[in-house]
Amino acid sequence: MKVVGLAIVRTGSDLNEPVPLTVATELSSFGFFQRQSVKEMLMFLTKTFMKRTEPGQRQSVEHEGYVVHCYVRSDGLGGTVTTDGEYPARVAFVMLGQLLDEFAQKQGDSWKTVTTPESVTFPPADEYLQKYQNPAEADKITKIQKDLDETTQILHKTIDSVLERGVKLDNLVEKSNDLSAQSKLFYKSAKKTNSCCVVS
Repeated sequence: MKVVGLAIVRTGSDLNEPVPLTVATELSSFGFFQRQSVKEMLMFLTKTFMKRTEPGQRQSVEHEGYVVHCYVRSDGLGGTVTTDGEYPARVAFVMLGQLLDEFAQKQGDSWKTVTTPESVTFPPADEYLQKYQNPAEADKITKIQKDLDETTQILHKTIDSVLERGVKLDNLVEKSNDLSAQSKLFYKSAKKTNSCCVVS
């Protein structure tokens, strides 16, 4: 699971096509000579899919093993997160929402007049890109879900291993019933001796 790139984009009806304001990429898994082509393709996909994303809408578009997660806020500020196919969409949208909120908070309304692509410097974009490479560490809910999945697997293994022993389990149940009867006898005799304990 990995995040390949993210972009913060200005959209709006006054524009012919969306304007990428800031872009961050993690292309180390591609060959050196492929990286520029991959980055250009990411920008093409970002512009193409952002044109087709309405304000307030979230969508994930799959393309050749990668998924471009798109979101446009009602004010026209939007963004994309491009991941591999295994990356959880929910985490990508959480990241995108937080990134856009922080961008709007720090930039104010200045982004609404930008027309030059990739002309807004926003260092937190690279930080988000690194932080969200491992979705389980970056997102608490995903981490909890992963821990629950592991616990469930352990429980299934434990139950399966107990059921394989069948006969031994019945013996344990019988012994447990015997122990329970002996415990009641012990309490009854303790009651008679000490007359301080109540057994129902």
